[in-house]
Amino acid sequence: MERYSVLKERLKEPPIQLHIYRHGEGFQFHEGRTVRKPKDRDLVETVEGILFCLVGYLHPPTGYTAYLKYVPAARGKWSRGEIGYRRVLSYYHVTEVEKTLEFLREHYPQFLFSCPVRNIKISTVPRERVKHYYVPEERLQEIMTGGGDKLEEEVHRFVEFLSDLSGIKPESFGVTGSVLLGTHNPLVSDIDLTVLGAGPSQRIINASLETRGRGGSPIRGLTREKAEEWIREKTERFPLTRGEADLFLQRRWNYGYYGDRYFSIHPVRLDEEIDEEYGDRRHAPIGVAEGTGVVTSSHESIFLPAIYRVEDVKAQGWGNLDIREIVSYEGLYSDVVREGRQLASGAQSSRLRQGKRRPITESS
Repeated sequence: MERYSVLKERLKEPPIQLHIYRHGEGFQFHEGRTVRKPKDRDLVETVEGILFCLVGYLHPPTGYTAYLKYVPAARGKWSRGEIGYRRVLSYYHVTEVEKTLEFLREHYPQFLFSCPVRNIKISTVPRERVKHYYVPEERLQEIMTGGGDKLEEEVHRFVEFLSDLSGIKPESFGVTGSVLLGTHNPLVSDIDLTVLGAGPSQRIINASLETRGRGGSPIRGLTREKAEEWIREKTERFPLTRGEADLFLQRRWNYGYYGDRYFSIHPVRLDEEIDEEYGDRRHAPIGVAEGTGVVTSSHESIFLPAIYRVEDVKAQGWGNLDIREIVSYEGLYSDVVREGRQLASGAQSSRLRQGKRRPITESS
């Protein structure tokens, strides 16, 4: 409680704010007047030379909630200058994230943080350990105005195509992943884009789904062979039937191929859409709840974390448990359940000890 009180006192101070300046192959981090809030899929490089990806929008006053993405390696698929990198995550899944925590515990314990707001231990980059802060929109604008290698040229053409298709200006896009860092391999790396705002993201969703049904579109989904491989992997790693995995695949508007290049597109909140500050609500885990409910709102499920508002929830063995939100940090569950449809869930439930922006509730 004492530690939490200290954090709350810091939250009363003027917020730490970002300026991004060109600095070598990245962006230098400074404290100053507001430019933009930290966002999901921003990247940071530490003074130790390891690279983290920010997760979501709840970040303590002293650092950034982020998962470990790349570490320097003698040989690696990714490189920048003479430095090679390897990815610590074999694939994106909670069990793999847990492995990164074990790696940090053994090699870099300074990046583990016992979060008093969420009641979990999570990887977090302290502000004083940040060497470079990488912003997807800044990097994309560099590519759009300055050219580059084969992959960067494809990024340029892809963004222009999506902009023309949807009417969204290129400034609303960003590029994340290895291209943001400049560690990409032009022969094999993917294109990972971000889109700022719920409105622009919905227009991209509609345009992407529409163009895939047209002949001659440069955007296409997985081949039958790749689709079967994807379905098999998801049923092995997640509690999904083959039919459920197939349905999820059909609704994955934000993954596919642009020509022969694999791509992903990720909606990101605008500053004014970030409606919760760190410390506004505290969570106390109470156990795993399994049950069903009806989705009343899914418009925030396009972001990470995906948030579904629910009602008429029947949780097995929990009696009067009042669940109003289903929140998932697993991207597989983003934007897959429609409003008015029934959702089945088995997840950790937590009781809110305090809340300012939303009613005190119990959520899973």
